[in-house]
Amino acid sequence: MTVDDLNRCPPEEFVAVVGPVFEHSPWIAAAVVDRRPFASRERLHAALCEVVMAAGEDRQLALIRAHPDLVGRAVAVAALTAESAREQAAAGLMALTADDRSRFDDYNSRYKARFGFPFVICARKNKKEAILRAFPERLTHTRAEEVATALDQIFQIAALRLADLLP
Repeated sequence: MTVDDLNRCPPEEFVAVVGPVFEHSPWIAAAVVDRRPFASRERLHAALCEVVMAAGEDRQLALIRAHPDLVGRAVAVAALTAESAREQAAAGLMALTADDRSRFDDYNSRYKARFGFPFVICARKNKKEAILRAFPERLTHTRAEEVATALDQIFQIAALRLADLLP
């Protein structure tokens, strides 16, 4: 599919194709469908990110909370979206030692207790070791800093997912 194809398709097809770019949040794609045509994948990405930034804190937090824990229960029960499963696998998170799993569980629990949402990182741009180093650093942030960081990471994830969809 191309950007031109997306510009011409029916609104419901646009949302079906672009919706998964943001984890379990097709409302973001639905919010930009009437802004077509998009000149490029980058302009589409910018429009999607603008919707998120203008959405208000409640919707932003819902978007962050739509993401699974890294190496969490969703992985154990195979409940990840196809996109998340590929991304976690690319980071080397699907074949961990018991010690690694324990560290991730501990960090995920501490992070969620401190901030009220899951730790979000662009797994395709990081490997297991980098992710494990990021947890303690990010645990020192304020909640506002972590909301901003999580959204930035989500935008990076979305850009990569769009690149997969639209060459």
